[in-house]
Amino acid sequence: MDWGTELWDQYDIIEKHTQSGLELVEKYVKFVKERTEIEQNYAKQLRNLSKKYNPKRSGKDEPECRLSSYQSFVDILNEMNDYAGQRELIAENMMMNICIDLTKYLQELKQERKTYLLDAKKAQQSLESTYKQLDSSKKRFEREWREAERAAQYAEKTDQDINATKADVEKAKQQAHMRAHVAEECKNDYAAQLQKYNKEKNQFYFSDMPLIFNKLQDLDERRVRKVAQGYTLFSDTEKHVMPIIGKCLEGITKAGTNVDEKNDSLIVIEQNKSGFERPGDVEFEDYSEGINRASSDSSLGTPKGPMDLLGKNRNKNFWLFSKKSKLSTSTLPPFSTPPVPSPANGPNSPKFGRDPLSYCLKEINKTVKPRISSFRTLRRSPTVTEDFAHLPPEQRRKRLQQKLEDICKELQKEVDQSEALGKMKDVYEKNPQMGDPASLAPQINQTSQNIERLRGELNKYETWVGEAGVRGDTLRYKSHTFNNNGAHDLLSPDGAHSDESTPDTSQAIYAEFDDDFEDEELTAPIGKCTAMYSFPGASEGTISMQEGEVLSVVEEDKGDGWTRVRRSNGDEGYIPTSYVTVSINK
Repeated sequence: MDWGTELWDQYDIIEKHTQSGLELVEKYVKFVKERTEIEQNYAKQLRNLSKKYNPKRSGKDEPECRLSSYQSFVDILNEMNDYAGQRELIAENMMMNICIDLTKYLQELKQERKTYLLDAKKAQQSLESTYKQLDSSKKRFEREWREAERAAQYAEKTDQDINATKADVEKAKQQAHMRAHVAEECKNDYAAQLQKYNKEKNQFYFSDMPLIFNKLQDLDERRVRKVAQGYTLFSDTEKHVMPIIGKCLEGITKAGTNVDEKNDSLIVIEQNKSGFERPGDVEFEDYSEGINRASSDSSLGTPKGPMDLLGKNRNKNFWLFSKKSKLSTSTLPPFSTPPVPSPANGPNSPKFGRDPLSYCLKEINKTVKPRISSFRTLRRSPTVTEDFAHLPPEQRRKRLQQKLEDICKELQKEVDQSEALGKMKDVYEKNPQMGDPASLAPQINQTSQNIERLRGELNKYETWVGEAGVRGDTLRYKSHTFNNNGAHDLLSPDGAHSDESTPDTSQAIYAEFDDDFEDEELTAPIGKCTAMYSFPGASEGTISMQEGEVLSVVEEDKGDGWTRVRRSNGDEGYIPTSYVTVSINK
């Protein structure tokens, strides 16, 4: 069924219907455009949101960046940024494949429809023109026939009139004959016009207009089919990027599953471990007896530490992390001595006597308040130094190692650049047409200067790394001080200080401890350990070792970071637990 047959008399309906269809296309295009604007605004807001919460370049070196929860959050922001990109892609594809394509097709349909309607109007006008000619000939025939009848009646009346002359009768007959002839011609013309009109009318209703209506029907069907494709593309455009959006969502899920709370805790420990020991208990001072009874009768007598100088604060408590300390830093002496390593069981170090526990408590008490004041000062106004001496030992060692690695990478880069410039200079010397070797001189000189500078820095940081690796690990039994800014100054290897220092009154203790240590029988090893790093063992009570050396474990680490070991030749001493891998016999 087609419009030309079934709707031959519904020109106005067809015209209105086709116009409505084109308006529907325009409405759909407008709808898709607004959808693309929503998608673009949504993507823009997502990108701005991701950018807002993404760390700045200056903040990517923060310690928190290593935490899995932080990294997962950054991954989520990156996935959201990719997700925003897919929303932008949806908007772009909808604009290209639907809006622009349909708009172009709509213009073609409008032009085609206009042509068909114009052809229909021309056919209508042609038929109306023919009909006017028919009507005109019909009226002329009617008028001329009446005139012929009147002329015939007048001629007959004149012929019957006895008073009329022969000439009058003859004239009336000629007039009647002429009118009859004109009426006959009008009749023939009317018949011809009628035949012509009927022919054009049949052509109009049975051929021209059905053809135009069928073309309009084909146009409308093509318009509907194109809109249907646009409807499908509206869905397919989004379906096309759904796999990628799914991957983005999977990435967000994976970021959540990648969070490792235990590892984050280890990283926090690694980043913030200071290497210091906890402060000991405050001594009891019995002024009723006038002597200090804090230590047992069997304890070795040791000189009083800084705690003995704080008479006016003896009844006050202090807290390491409180906001308001009850202990004024102005009453503390400028220098203090940190405690020696103190394993819990047995003779722990050459600095201990027969009662090591009492000695440990007294030695720890000597350093509690100065260390607290130093921490408090560090939080207020730390002085950043090039050798990271303002940091705790553990953090200083890590920062120095990281700095050393960075310098090595930069030095290698400069060396590679120097080699490349040398090769380029050789090429220029062999082939002058390729370039002037002298033009490379400034770059070669600059590179050489950079290499010398980096080598100097490398040597400097290697020295500091050596200090931090050895002295940093033995910091507990090497004297150090805190300046007013909280930066600690390491002493020389022999224990001498450039400024004031606490006199070393424990030499007798070392001698007595050594005598007891020699009299003891050798204890059976409880395991083995393998050295991961070399250790010089330059301090009292320690033993040196080489990387890869296997030693017998005599006493486990009791929480102070030191393990007692023995060589096959009988030499015993303490080594840093972090320098070895320990295997205990079961």
